[in-house]
Amino acid sequence: MPSICINDALTDDELRSILSKLENDKDRDVFGLVCKRWLLLQSTERKKLAARAGPHMLQKMAARFSRLIELDMSQSISRSFFPGVTDSDIAVIADGLRCLTVLNLQHCKGISDKGMMSIGGGLSSLQSLNVSYCKKLTDKGLSAVAEGCQDLQVLHLDGCKFVTDKVLKALSKNCPNLQELGLQGCTRVTDCGLADLVSGCRWIHFLDINKCSNVGDSGISNVSEACSSSLKTLKLLDCFRVGDGSILSLARFCKNLETLIIGGCRDISDESIKSLATSCGSSLKNLRMDWCLNISNSSLSRVLAECRNLEALDIRCCEEVTDAAFHGLGTMGTEMRLKVLKISNCQKITVTGIGMLLDKCNSLEYLDVRSCPYITKSGCDEAGLQFPDCCRVNYTGSLNEPDVLL
Repeated sequence: MPSICINDALTDDELRSILSKLENDKDRDVFGLVCKRWLLLQSTERKKLAARAGPHMLQKMAARFSRLIELDMSQSISRSFFPGVTDSDIAVIADGLRCLTVLNLQHCKGISDKGMMSIGGGLSSLQSLNVSYCKKLTDKGLSAVAEGCQDLQVLHLDGCKFVTDKVLKALSKNCPNLQELGLQGCTRVTDCGLADLVSGCRWIHFLDINKCSNVGDSGISNVSEACSSSLKTLKLLDCFRVGDGSILSLARFCKNLETLIIGGCRDISDESIKSLATSCGSSLKNLRMDWCLNISNSSLSRVLAECRNLEALDIRCCEEVTDAAFHGLGTMGTEMRLKVLKISNCQKITVTGIGMLLDKCNSLEYLDVRSCPYITKSGCDEAGLQFPDCCRVNYTGSLNEPDVLL
C-alpha cells in the first residue's frame, strides 16, 4: 500500500482543528516544528505573545502572527533597555495587528502621545490597555485612545502624572463598557473628574485611585452611587481628603464591595467603619485600614463579627486597638475565614488577643506582628499558642509579605 503524506491528506482547516485541541503552549510550539506549512498555521493561529523587538522585527511578527489578540511589550522597572518601545513601534503594531484586544505597555517610558494616537486610530477592537508609568503621556494621547477604542473595558494609567480630569471625561463619553480603571498616583484627578467618569461609565467594578491626593468624599460618593451594583474593588491608599462621608456612602450603596483599601485615610472613624461592616458584611473579603488612627476596638470588633467572609485584614499602626477587639470572637458560632492579618505596630495587642483569634481561625496563613512588644516568638511558645501548619508568623520582618492588600 503506497504511503500517504499527512500534508496531502489534511486540509488547512483540519490541521487548525487539531491545533486547537492542544492546550499546552509547548505542544503548540512543537506542532510548528513539523514543517513550514505547520509552522505557518501555528503562527497565524497564535493568540498571545510577549516580545521585545524593534520596528523591522515587529513588521515580520505582524505578518506572521496576523490573528494575535494579546501582546505584551511591557518593560521591567529594574531591567529596562534603551531605547525600549518607541512611537514607531506602536505605529507598526497599530497598523499590522488590528485584531488586538489586549495590549500591555507598562513601563515603556519612550512612548508619547503620538504612539497613543496610533493606537486610537488603528486598534478599534482594543479592550484592555496598560500604559502604567509611561510618564510622557498626556490628556491628548489618552483621549485619542478613548475616542478610537470604544470597546475599552480595562485601562491602567498608574503613574501617568500628566493625566487630568479631561481623560476621565473622554472615557465617560466614549467607553460606556469600562469596568476596570487604574489611576494610582494621578494626582491631577479630582472629584469633578470622577463625577464626569461615572456619568457615562456605570459598570466599573475595579477602581484604583491610590495616592490621588485631590480626591475626597464628593468624588467617592458619586462613584458609590453611580456604580452601586458593580463596584467590587476600591483602592484609596493615602487619599487624605477621604473621610467618613465616603465610607458611609459605600455602606449605603455598594452592597457587593469585596476589597476596600483606605490605609492612610486618617479622618475615618469608628462609626463609618461600623456601618460598612453591617452593610457589606456578607461581601467584604479584603480590608486595609493601616494608619487610620481613629479606629479602635469598637469598629474592629464589629468587622470581625459581621464580615464573616473576610480573608485579609490590615490594621497596622492603629494604636488604639487592644485585645478587647477580639473578645467577641468567643461567641461566634462559626470559624473565621481569615487568611492574612497584619497588626504590626499595634502595641496594645498581646499574646492573649492572638490566642483568642486562633481559637476561631484555623485558616490563617500569614500574621504580621512586627513591632508588637507584647507578641514575641518566645511569648507565643510559652502561652502554648498553636498556629495552623501553613501559617507564617512575621516577628522581625524576615518574611516576604503577601500582596493581597497592596
